[in-house]
Amino acid sequence: MAEGKIIKIAGPVMIASGMRGSKMYEVVRVGEENLIGEIIELEGDKATIQVYEETTGIKPGEKVIGTGASLSVELGPGILKMIYDGIQRPLEVVKETTGTFISRGVNVPSLDRDKKWDFTPLAKEGQKVVGGDFLGEVPETELIMHKIMVPPGIEGEIVSIAKEGKYTVEDVIATIQTDEGEKKVQMMQKWPVREPRPIKEKQDPTIPLITGQRILDTFFPVAKGGTAAIPGPFGAGKTVTQHQLAKWSDADIVVYVGCGERGNEMTEVLEEFPHLTDPKSGKPLMERTVLIANTSNMPVAARDASVYTGITLGEYYRDMGYDVALMADSTSRWAEAMREISGRLEEMPGEEGYPAYLASRLADFYERAGRVITLSSDNRSGSLTVVGAVSPPGGDFSEPVTQNTLRITKVFWALDASLADRRHFPAINWLRSYSLYLDGVEGWWSKEVSSEWKELRAKAMALLQKESELQEIVQLVGPDALPEKERIVLEGARVIREDFLQQNAYHEVDTYCSAKKQFAMLEVMLKFYDKAVDAVNQGVPAREIADIGVKDDIARLKYVEEDKIEEAIREVEKKLDNQLKELIEKSG
Repeated sequence: MAEGKIIKIAGPVMIASGMRGSKMYEVVRVGEENLIGEIIELEGDKATIQVYEETTGIKPGEKVIGTGASLSVELGPGILKMIYDGIQRPLEVVKETTGTFISRGVNVPSLDRDKKWDFTPLAKEGQKVVGGDFLGEVPETELIMHKIMVPPGIEGEIVSIAKEGKYTVEDVIATIQTDEGEKKVQMMQKWPVREPRPIKEKQDPTIPLITGQRILDTFFPVAKGGTAAIPGPFGAGKTVTQHQLAKWSDADIVVYVGCGERGNEMTEVLEEFPHLTDPKSGKPLMERTVLIANTSNMPVAARDASVYTGITLGEYYRDMGYDVALMADSTSRWAEAMREISGRLEEMPGEEGYPAYLASRLADFYERAGRVITLSSDNRSGSLTVVGAVSPPGGDFSEPVTQNTLRITKVFWALDASLADRRHFPAINWLRSYSLYLDGVEGWWSKEVSSEWKELRAKAMALLQKESELQEIVQLVGPDALPEKERIVLEGARVIREDFLQQNAYHEVDTYCSAKKQFAMLEVMLKFYDKAVDAVNQGVPAREIADIGVKDDIARLKYVEEDKIEEAIREVEKKLDNQLKELIEKSG
């Protein structure tokens, strides 16, 4: 292991000489306080290091010691329910060690070394195993059974395996005879964060991630193993949307990365999440969640590490066969950290000062998502879905981070400040957003909900598009100048906008809407429009249709509980027929 001396310092970036023999991305200990750093450039015997802690007071001449290891995370029982910083230091343990403020150079293990876990073996002596095969299982929380796996790259025959009992993460639970000799396997394994965990193959994304949010599931669905971006200006609802996804999506595990967001936003997450209840089980949501907190006032270089830490934890649970959802809030702050470090490295800047490699770094991150067949001999599948929030300055979607993200991700949920100002939430603009998973997930919707789903969605989108075109005329000449049929278009679109697309995240019923309820609601709204068009064709004035009482019943459907929705829709359809029939008879 190399030992050198600091010769130059520029904020979190420093250059050390005498580092011959070091490797790229090797972790080093810097200065008298042993700050954690990572080598990001090598030239001769000089190494450029980014330091993951505050560097104030460090001076040239202080020592730098290589560790010989890449920046890695510890994977094993005890990850869930934890709150880590960007380099997987458990913040609760750090607080007990150093107090409320994190001291520099603090070195605490990511996983509890003393806690004993209940281990049950799933493999037998003499059994042949490959990387990813299950050796045993541990009930990590009340909701998640943690599978202890053979680490990737190890293949052979089990010589010995631990009996059922209590073990720590460092205890050897199996010995495997490989071609290179015996390998001892602990419950804990380490993995370098910048290296994707290996898989057999990626599968087509054909199963939607049901989020319970109507505009996302019905209009712009994301598939399990897919990628989505939520760009939007300050106050448009990025964080609340990601909270809703974390709480309600049908993922087994949630990894929430607060990457460079304001401290008060992250505080809200840290205070709220431990008290949230998992809607599917009634247990605390934290039982299947891990939080990574790296706020904007924490060291800038650790922001770069936090997204890789988060996605590596996600890949680990994906390899167990779970569906994992990762929320990154926000990738813009990560890009800003890249820009700052690139500037200190004196690299040639690209567009708006971002480094030239911005696009490839974003692509590397998002391409680690996917629905995959794992290395294991049973060919089990798991998925990792990545949803990245983007915070473009001034809501300008033409800036480099948003544009490069949109080239990579398949779903674009465009948050709109004007919708947020009108208190329309989620403030996702239905004319600017898109999803490239529509054809892929159509089979699931046809099988599980209705074969008419895609046709109904297309009809609703066409109605909203037509309304947008008519609004330009309305702004010039007013709605009274429109023909009766076009006034009904405005009325039908208004019902979809206000009663379907708007959703109250803080209402106990409306916060979550199942796929079947979404379809039933949209179907009755389009029936209202079709029957209103028929009534206008029979001479009923559009203004009278706009005033019928059944519209209030349609609006209230979103607050009807799941088990009562069918009955409520039957009542609405009966009222709709009766009230329109009366109007037709009156006009006739």
